[in-house]
Amino acid sequence: MSAAFQILSDPIKRRVLELLASSELSSGEIVVRIREEFGISQPAVSQHLKTLRDSGFATVQEEGTRRIYHLDATPLREVDEWISPFRNFFENRMLALHTEIARGKRKRKK
Repeated sequence: MSAAFQILSDPIKRRVLELLASSELSSGEIVVRIREEFGISQPAVSQHLKTLRDSGFATVQEEGTRRIYHLDATPLREVDEWISPFRNFFENRMLALHTEIARGKRKRKK
């Protein structure tokens, strides 16, 4: 399994990536959120952050004593390339679902 899939298979790392996809966050903000959601220690959260940095999913900018984390989506290209052959399958299914929902709404209006 590739590094990208290993990172994404971990719920804590995946949650950190979700948080960073919304906005940049300080390490302290990440620690608070992850501790609240998963009940793990600050050192454990720090280890997850280190893994994300080392694997290229996150970058860090130092601002005084604060460390600001940013998402780097570059490693997700590998995941996107792997998913690509399946995308048409899911897009067709979603389009069919959308059509059925619209059809059901029309029937209810009548």
